[in-house]
Amino acid sequence: MFIRVNTDKCTGCETCLQSCPYDAIIMKDGKAEITELCQLCRACLNVCPEGAISEVREEGAPGKEKGQGKGVWVFAEQRDGRIADVSFELLGAGRRLADILGAELSAVLFGSSEDGADELIKWGADKIYHCPDEILGVFNDEPYAQLLSDLIQEHKPEIVLAGATPVGRSFIPRVAARLNTGLTADCTSLDIDRETGHLLQVRPAFGGNIMATILCPLTRPQMATVRPRVMKRGVYDPDRKGEVIRISDRKISSRTSVKDTVKEASDLALNLQEANIIVAGGRGAGGEKGFALLYELAEALGASVAASRAAVDEGWIAYRHQVGQTGKTVGPKLYIACGISGAVQHLVGMQSSDIIVAINKNPEAPIFNVATYGIVGDLFEILPIFIRKVREAKGL
Repeated sequence: MFIRVNTDKCTGCETCLQSCPYDAIIMKDGKAEITELCQLCRACLNVCPEGAISEVREEGAPGKEKGQGKGVWVFAEQRDGRIADVSFELLGAGRRLADILGAELSAVLFGSSEDGADELIKWGADKIYHCPDEILGVFNDEPYAQLLSDLIQEHKPEIVLAGATPVGRSFIPRVAARLNTGLTADCTSLDIDRETGHLLQVRPAFGGNIMATILCPLTRPQMATVRPRVMKRGVYDPDRKGEVIRISDRKISSRTSVKDTVKEASDLALNLQEANIIVAGGRGAGGEKGFALLYELAEALGASVAASRAAVDEGWIAYRHQVGQTGKTVGPKLYIACGISGAVQHLVGMQSSDIIVAINKNPEAPIFNVATYGIVGDLFEILPIFIRKVREAKGL
């Protein structure tokens, strides 16, 4: 779809100019003209007194054939030869989308072993495009973007998904720019519109105050990066068979090379994205005294400590502990939310946890809407009892 001005009807009254929030309408030779800045907001459609502005469907436009391509692709990220967890989460989401569309699910794997390709098939992929070239063993934007763009142009998938990790955020926008298609970043949910077949890409917007559903109706492929730990893995089938296509005939070049990588030394307890149990505190924790209780409970459970943005902004705990839209996304087996109201910005980062226990004095707190178990009460009364019972159960 696009917006068109019928120059035969346009009288040059300029009424439409002020209606456009993107300044996408200009006057040319006394007639209104829609420029490439148009975002299809449709604000101008009803303001023209002559009815000269209308929305039309562009048929057969180059690069805008919405039926182009078939199949769902997942970029399978690997680190040091090991498939990243987010790749298996994407396969779970991709499998569901592919089944709705009646299409194949494929994974693209760069720089790993054949064992890695076989593992992706067992997690749900029908086909693997595998390039083991040494230049791809260590991540580098340029060769990754070049090869993935070439493969997409050659095979024309309808949907391409990648993790919203430092790797995905770094090179997937380059791929989208090369293909002149749209990209939705940091998605927390994906679905298919059953009527049109469009990919429904859901992500927080306007500071997390709304959840926006974004479409890419005109260009293909539809591309999205997905936050780690928000999607569930698919079903693992050790007997599942698929096709591995080895890509070894490509000339891959790069103007840069990675000489060495240095891993940041970190406390394993702070690796929230890998933690099985997390104890998190919010503004209701009241300060350092409340977080001292959280650390005590975490020690008894063998858990990691996290926090909402409100607690971090108050200076009660460091930013590296923050969970939410502007922090980390986690998906532990058990998430204990203490004094956290449950704003959408925080829920985005933890709602995929297997079990959520919420402790809050306010019975109307939004956190109870996603909690598996809820306790209405003062955490300063509840946590000491909780800690004592855990220690008794462990014989401590």
